[in-house]
Amino acid sequence: MARFFSRKRGDDEAEKTATTPPQEVRQEEARVDEDAGAEDDLHRGMKPRQLNMMAIAGAIGTGLVLGTGTSLKLGPGSLLIGYAIMGFVVYVVMVALGEMGAFLPHKKSFSGYASRFVDPAMGFATGWNYFFKYVIVLPNNLTATGILLQKWRPDINVSVWIVVFGVCIIALNMIHVSFFGEAEFWMSLIKALVIVMLILLCFIIALGGGPNHVRTGFWFWKDPGAFAQYTTSVGGVTTVIGGETGRFLGVWACLVQATFAYLGTELVGVAFGETPNPRKNVPRAVNQTLLRIVFFYIAGVLVLGMAVPYNSKELLDATSKGTSGLASPFVVAAQVAGVSHLDDAVNGLLLIFTISAANSDVYLASRTVWALGKDGQSPHIMQRTNRNGVPVPAVALSSLFIALGFMNATKSSATVFGYFVSLVTVFGALNWIAVLVSYLAMMRGMKAQGIPREVMPYRNILLPWGAYIALAVTALVIIFSGYSAFIPHFQVDKFLTAYIGIPVYIINVLWWKLVKKTKRVKASEMDLVTGRREWD
Repeated sequence: MARFFSRKRGDDEAEKTATTPPQEVRQEEARVDEDAGAEDDLHRGMKPRQLNMMAIAGAIGTGLVLGTGTSLKLGPGSLLIGYAIMGFVVYVVMVALGEMGAFLPHKKSFSGYASRFVDPAMGFATGWNYFFKYVIVLPNNLTATGILLQKWRPDINVSVWIVVFGVCIIALNMIHVSFFGEAEFWMSLIKALVIVMLILLCFIIALGGGPNHVRTGFWFWKDPGAFAQYTTSVGGVTTVIGGETGRFLGVWACLVQATFAYLGTELVGVAFGETPNPRKNVPRAVNQTLLRIVFFYIAGVLVLGMAVPYNSKELLDATSKGTSGLASPFVVAAQVAGVSHLDDAVNGLLLIFTISAANSDVYLASRTVWALGKDGQSPHIMQRTNRNGVPVPAVALSSLFIALGFMNATKSSATVFGYFVSLVTVFGALNWIAVLVSYLAMMRGMKAQGIPREVMPYRNILLPWGAYIALAVTALVIIFSGYSAFIPHFQVDKFLTAYIGIPVYIINVLWWKLVKKTKRVKASEMDLVTGRREWD
């Protein structure tokens, strides 16, 4: 199959679409989707309900259930502001991806849009950054699974659980995508029910429904207050920054933490390439993202601030528990209200979160390196698929990184591994940048070629102006995410883990430009024809 259709053929197809009855257009789209079963291509086997559930709860992970405790220590106001601002950003990223996915659907994920609309060198850097982000997080999620199980079976080494669940997720990713989608559907459904249960629990406690029958409401916003002073501990020495500066740093710390809690929301964007009828199903899935952000994240942190004071001793103790049910601020809320034994239930339910995350990690990494192979940016064998449309070599390559989980066998290796994970996390935010830049470049191309935005099947009221705001906020977060490396004095390790991802990304762009002599895509020459979908 040719990489791009000629412009003349594209114009003929567009004219045919405009003059063909809706029923025939749908039949033509169905034939196009059937063609997805060609050799070395992904199949559109992801069912709409699976995509929608993944959009609602697919990316909800331990960041919300556990990570919010660290941010809550900085005050409920700081927590809410951080999650609200970054919630707006991530929603804009998703609707931008949705507009591109509905109008010009393809199977090459974010790197494909960056190569098509901006520069192949940016597509190369974006794809490989996304791949490495997930293959490094993959063994970390499997390790977390083993740590959770050690609460009940401390006699079994974490490495055993890494092997057991590693084999399971490899098997899930080696069969037809519909089976992966079905597994993610049920795990996402369980995650959604867990979050709903925890949110309702905190809400009931705040209204006085707990065993202590204390109605707190928004009292903790007044005493001890909505905003805490920024506190950091280095080498056993605690430093407190007071006044307005301390409160501002508290808000900023929550903003940075919220950024990484939202990372992975773009999971559903990768699945667009294996979803039938993208013109209909992509906008529906993207709109589900708003429901998740508002209800799960915003409502979740709001009720947490109502049920737990930021200076609670139980909360301070919980944040030192690491990965377990005891570390969850939702468990702290129950303990403060007099509810006991919730930590065992939450610990068990967290297993679904970590297993689902590891399963998604293999899926995202394999589809990303497959897309790079289709664009000639990874070894040719990576674009091969079996008769079920599964990129077996890409899945095998991604699964090899499970072995990194065995680095956690010793304390020194675990420390190094922790730095490695922190180092690549910034790549997630850089991919948001890539999505937004690709979208704005597409808008520039449409304007240059005289294509009105009204022809797009899906348009969101926040775009295109919202993309500029989201781009600016994300850039600021990346630039200033390493503020803690300078407080109370300069710390080399924190500085490197916060910023090394930026030069790595830039080096990848420059290296590919030098090797392949790529050039920036001109607006007037941009391919806005291949795969194009319009309103009937």
